[in-house]
Amino acid sequence: MTQKTAIVTAAGSGMGAAIARHLAQQGYRVAVSSSSGKGEALGRELGGLGFTVSNDDVAGLEAMVASVHREWGRIDAVVNSSGHPPKGALLDLGPAEWHKGVDVVLTPVVTLARACTPIMTAQGGGAFVNISTYAAFEPDPAFPISCVMRAGLAAYAKLYADQHAAAGIRMNNLLPGFIDSLPEKAERRDAIPMKRYGRVDEIAKTAAFLISDGAGYITGQNLRVDGGLTRSV
Repeated sequence: MTQKTAIVTAAGSGMGAAIARHLAQQGYRVAVSSSSGKGEALGRELGGLGFTVSNDDVAGLEAMVASVHREWGRIDAVVNSSGHPPKGALLDLGPAEWHKGVDVVLTPVVTLARACTPIMTAQGGGAFVNISTYAAFEPDPAFPISCVMRAGLAAYAKLYADQHAAAGIRMNNLLPGFIDSLPEKAERRDAIPMKRYGRVDEIAKTAAFLISDGAGYITGQNLRVDGGLTRSV
């Protein structure tokens, strides 16, 4: 039986690191990246591959994909995690901050889709999971750039899913609420129907489900994992 492989980006800590660890526990060979060096160390700790590359480094991400494919001969899954784009009051954020949001949130997803899709097509399938935010569809003024960019990510995932589903390649977005990798604030916790922050291991298990065969008929979707925080139906 062929051992499956996964790339997890921006995974030096927090949700990304939890996802990488969980996939390794599930038997995946895992390649981990981050800009800090922590992802490279984690990938090696997990018996896989590690890369120090920023999400806005297109050439670096393309080189990582080539290296993973050269080493393992296949890429079954990509989990696109990311750092946080600039925050601030809406009209205080200028063009430079908005362009940074594109580079942090959208560019890596586009880059890895372009690099990995030919590989996945040739091997008969694969799956992408993009870590988004609960606020993609209910914008939060505390995170204006994140909201806008990840709403765009929803459109991108749907366009991608429509074009590549027949080749057995899926793309979904995972929309976390407030997770315990962040400092807890009482007012945020109290607004959540479950009255607690989510755990990084819960996000990791959901990501693993979305790339698994159990989610084989799910593509182009936005799955909220937010303890009931969002209200729209």
